[in-house]
Amino acid sequence: MAKEPELVRASEIGLWAYCQRAWWLARVQGAPHQNPQQLAHGIEMHAAHGARLTQAQWLQRVGAGLLLVALLALLALLVLPRL
Repeated sequence: MAKEPELVRASEIGLWAYCQRAWWLARVQGAPHQNPQQLAHGIEMHAAHGARLTQAQWLQRVGAGLLLVALLALLALLVLPRL
């Protein structure tokens, strides 16, 4: 059975670029992080950012929908009085 390829995250690339040895220790050797509180805080911040991004994308879709409704209403106002 073929082994699925592992994902490489941007943070891992950053860690590798900063210190290849630290990446190797964490990824290959499974060494624990030196500051787990900082790591947990970073995970929380990324999750919060993802939630804000999802909300912003939803609001952008709602705004585009409302703009479409407004344009259709304007078109109706311009065309209907002439009928």
